[in-house]
Amino acid sequence: MYTTRPAAFDYHRPTSVDEAVALLSQLDDARPLAGGHSLLPAMKLRWSTPSALVDIGRIPGLDAIEADGDGLRIGALATHASVAASELVASRAPALADAAAMIGDRQVRNRGTIGGSLAHSDPGADYPTVVAALGARIAIAGSGGTRDVAAAGFFTGLFATALQPGELVTAVRVPAVPGSAYVKHKHPASGYAVVGAAAAVTADGTKLVIGGVTGVPVDVPVGPASPDGIPAAVRGALTNVIGDTYASAEYRTHLATVLARRALAKASGRAG
Repeated sequence: MYTTRPAAFDYHRPTSVDEAVALLSQLDDARPLAGGHSLLPAMKLRWSTPSALVDIGRIPGLDAIEADGDGLRIGALATHASVAASELVASRAPALADAAAMIGDRQVRNRGTIGGSLAHSDPGADYPTVVAALGARIAIAGSGGTRDVAAAGFFTGLFATALQPGELVTAVRVPAVPGSAYVKHKHPASGYAVVGAAAAVTADGTKLVIGGVTGVPVDVPVGPASPDGIPAAVRGALTNVIGDTYASAEYRTHLATVLARRALAKASGRAG
C-alpha cells in the first residue's frame, strides 16, 4: 500500500558550501535538497527515507552561470529555465540549451536544477548525455576538499555516480563547443528521454553520446563514418538496452539510430 507522506526527517538550511558539506558528513543518512523534483516524490512514496535533509537552495552563488575562460561554469543550483535562457550557454554550448529547454514542463524547468539532475543520474535525464558529449567536468566538494571528475566517469550506473558519502556537486565546467546539439524522443507523460542523442563537432573530431537506453550514457565511436554508417555504429555500441511497456529495447535501439543522425546533422550545421 502506497503512502503520500514522507517518513519523519530533520531539516537543515546551511548558508555556505562548507556548512552543507559538514552537515552531510556528520549526519547519518542525510541527503542534499536542491530543486527537490526527484527526491521529494521518492520520499512521499517512501522509496527514499533519509533521516535529514540539507537544503542547499539558499547558498549564495551556487546558481551562477558565467564564463570560464573560453568555456562555461554553471553552478549546481542553476535552474533548467536559466540554463535554457542563457545567451552565454546558447553561444558556447548550445547542446546544453537544447536539453534544458526540453526538460519537463515550465514548473519543473523553473524549479529543477542542473546539479540535482546530474547527482540523481536518472537514465532518462537529459544533462548526463549532454555533459558527456561536451567533455564537461563535475566540480565536487566534500570534507576532504574539492575535486573535479570528468563527466564520462561521473555516471557509474543506474542512479549511481562517483559521488562519495558527504560530497556535494557544486558546479559543472563545460568547454566551449558551438558545434553541438541535443535531440530526444520524450515520454509523453513524464517528458523524460526515451532516447536522447548529443553530438559535439570540433576541430579535433566528432563525439556522439546516446542516453536513455542503458543505465549510463553511451559513447558511440563514429570516427570519420559516413551518415550511412551511423546506424551500424550506434547498434554496435548499445548493449543491455532498457525495455519497458512504452518502448521495447528494439524500438529504443532504432530510435537511437534515427536521433543520432539528427543530432550529428544539427551539430555539424552549427559548427559551420
